[in-house]
Amino acid sequence: MRRRRARRFAGAGLVLALLLAGCAPVVPAPPAAPAATGRLRDPVAAARGFAAVVARMEPVAEAACRERAPVGPCDYVIALDDRPGQPANAFQTEDAAGRPWIVFTPALIAQARNDDELAFVFGHEAAHHIAGHLPRTRASATAGALILGTLTALGGGSQASVDTAQRVGATVGARTFSQEFELEADALGTLLALRGGYDPLRGAEFFGRIPDPGNSFLGTHPPNAARMLIVRQTVAQLSGPAARQSGFVPPS
Repeated sequence: MRRRRARRFAGAGLVLALLLAGCAPVVPAPPAAPAATGRLRDPVAAARGFAAVVARMEPVAEAACRERAPVGPCDYVIALDDRPGQPANAFQTEDAAGRPWIVFTPALIAQARNDDELAFVFGHEAAHHIAGHLPRTRASATAGALILGTLTALGGGSQASVDTAQRVGATVGARTFSQEFELEADALGTLLALRGGYDPLRGAEFFGRIPDPGNSFLGTHPPNAARMLIVRQTVAQLSGPAARQSGFVPPS
């Protein structure tokens, strides 16, 4: 059996680390039965569920990465950010070598009501790397900083003003395509969840329990309704005749 990898930002996290280290076989199982509305899973069950999701989803994400981005690193590192007080969150980042990391907080794992939600979040974060969102965001931030900083300098602004303009420009630039990137990651994450044998429609119900960002100016995330719509549209497309002809048939 392939040994699973787990990294920790800080603290204990030993249960998760052991579950992912291959100490005992993690047998892929069908998605868990629906949890009762409003009820969180037992912490041990939640950790085991997360370990099973990682065991199934990581190979799927790495295979998709090699299909769509064969040049870059595709060997994901799965990490637990167990620093005290971290809210429910998951994010994708890269190390100095460009290797992708997917980081979860224990609060998010605890709040997920079933494995489908964890798989959808995993697929979403993995998709950010496959789609190259981090380098595209950095490029947009650099361009924004350069443009606004240059305009301020040409207008006779002081060095302090130029520095401020560059920071503002970088922020605006980084957020210019953020909502578009989130929807792209939702669509590709839906595909990954399906390939892993999970139900992305059920997984995306997680959106119903997080604050709706609406259409805020320069908001980093699109409205929850738009995200649910892209998931439904993607599932419909992947279940249609074109998907069957291409050889991809979502699991029943």
